[in-house]
Amino acid sequence: MIEQPDASIRRWKKLRLRILLTTLLSLQVFVLFQSALAAENPTIIVSVAEQKLYVFDENGHKVTSYRVSTSKFGLGDTRSSYATPTGQLEVASKIGHGAEPGAVFHHCRRTGEICTPNSPGRDPIVTRILALRGLEQQNSHALSRGIFIHGTPEERNIGRPASYGCIRMKSRDVIELFEQVRTGTRVEITTDRVGGLFGALPRVAAGRG
Repeated sequence: MIEQPDASIRRWKKLRLRILLTTLLSLQVFVLFQSALAAENPTIIVSVAEQKLYVFDENGHKVTSYRVSTSKFGLGDTRSSYATPTGQLEVASKIGHGAEPGAVFHHCRRTGEICTPNSPGRDPIVTRILALRGLEQQNSHALSRGIFIHGTPEERNIGRPASYGCIRMKSRDVIELFEQVRTGTRVEITTDRVGGLFGALPRVAAGRG
């Protein structure tokens, strides 16, 4: 029996529709996968000029930003200088998962104490720690110097240079940041102003408190 032309055309149209739907579904899955991958590989950029920390996804889109505090002793990587190093670094380790806001750390170990924001006369490292490893000669001592991104009870000083070399954050902000990054996340500390410049453009970055 010879198939009628109309029936053949209908079969071909159905086949083309199936192919189109399969292609669209595959494309959607690919886009979702790429978006998830970008979210899993963020880059941190710290602007010393703005006293802000920015998080960019893998595609160079700004995810969020936080006010921070860099060193009141300026920039550099000389031992015992208490300066904040610049350049390309990475997260060497994450410390403090699950700790309460204000949990005090001494030598990266919890003491059991909780320090509330702006406690008079208190300035310990609190809540979360992201230890930084330098990737360049200009910041090669960062890890051995104990340069961290960490929480501070001195939240009143966030937004201006006030640290002893580290990048200080409010407890609620460092908890949020901690969940967004992983060991190996690239960190760039720059003297440039970042805000408003790279919101939708590709941004190539690496990407004592």
